[in-house]
Amino acid sequence: MGDFPEWELGVQLFTEEEADGFDFDHLDATKVIPEEVVPLRTVGRLVLNRNPANVFAETEQVAFCTQNVVPGIDFSNDPLLAGRHFSYLDTQLKRLGSTNFTQLPINAPKCPFGNMQRDGHMQTMVHPERVTYTPSLLDPTGPRENPAKGFKSYPAPVEGQKVRQRSETFADHYSQARLFFDSQTAPEQNHIIAALVFELSKVEAPIVRAAMLGHLVNIQHELGKRVANGLGHDEPITPAPTTVEARTDLAPSPKLSILATAKPTLEGRMIGCLVTDGADAKLIAAIDKAATEMKAVIKIVAPKLGGVTLSDGSKIAADHQLAGGPSVLFDTVVLAVSDDGAKTLLGEAAAVAWVHDAFAHLKVIGHTKAAQPLLDAASVIPDAGIVALAKAADASSYVNTAAKGRIWDREPSVRTVY
Repeated sequence: MGDFPEWELGVQLFTEEEADGFDFDHLDATKVIPEEVVPLRTVGRLVLNRNPANVFAETEQVAFCTQNVVPGIDFSNDPLLAGRHFSYLDTQLKRLGSTNFTQLPINAPKCPFGNMQRDGHMQTMVHPERVTYTPSLLDPTGPRENPAKGFKSYPAPVEGQKVRQRSETFADHYSQARLFFDSQTAPEQNHIIAALVFELSKVEAPIVRAAMLGHLVNIQHELGKRVANGLGHDEPITPAPTTVEARTDLAPSPKLSILATAKPTLEGRMIGCLVTDGADAKLIAAIDKAATEMKAVIKIVAPKLGGVTLSDGSKIAADHQLAGGPSVLFDTVVLAVSDDGAKTLLGEAAAVAWVHDAFAHLKVIGHTKAAQPLLDAASVIPDAGIVALAKAADASSYVNTAAKGRIWDREPSVRTVY
């Protein structure tokens, strides 16, 4: 439809001196740099405006490698990055079967290049020169490294003894985990806890579950207790041994929260509209108009793919048949049904599940008066996200409510919050 998903590309830049002032080690890959400490600089925009023309050629054969950098960029002393320099190249050799994977079109630079590699398995380039190394008296006009424009290592000062030892600054395992958890909104914290309960419920060994709870209480005591409650763990929790206690003086970082930074919008969102024969034509037209103005997309779901006949006698085709268009596909939903249509849908388990799932997933639900029996059958409880559509003018109220996002206050009524 031309409504392409977009992402902003940003970087955080800081000097060596600024890094020395951080209260964490920036070379520790388990740490994040809060945007309140180093602001994010937007440098570009990524638009997903096409699919690969050939998945094998452009996806299966792509060879990402951390060693590939352009002049002006060098490598930090991040130990994880150092390991990746070996493993990524080794991975491509195993995946693609040849050192010449850089000659595949998806991996080859668009500009002329010379890496002094020659021949080997699956060589596709024809090298007429006698030699490929440099310098060579046999071919003095051959490719040469360009000291001015080529890659130059950053002259980082190095001193001291070379030892195999982890830096003491890496020993703080819990402070940033606490910072992350404390930076989330209440619904996000509930989801983190529910996810931990779910995953640890799959762990068969009680000793392992107990050990994980020991780490969680080190992050935050209440976090560990709530997860233990969800697991039914009644025994005392033994904190995991640590040399550095989690700090309690770190200010929350709102930028780490998705909900705290989300902007109210329906742009790019999808509205699922469940319709039946006899549905109010003016109402559906009003919803479509309101959705279009907010750059949302409305999809029609009907008992049959051929569509339905509306109250004014017009026919509207369906984008989805009821069983094949569950409400999980949509960001928000509308029940635009007639009295007779609602009675018919009450006999369809898929219709009741369609409404129940939307309610359980905390979505805003717009509905006509005739849909009330369907709402009752799906155990829908009235709240701020259940919007009555008595007339066409109510369409604006519905889309404005839907633009605010999920109804998080509903969550305790549809699932256990530990």
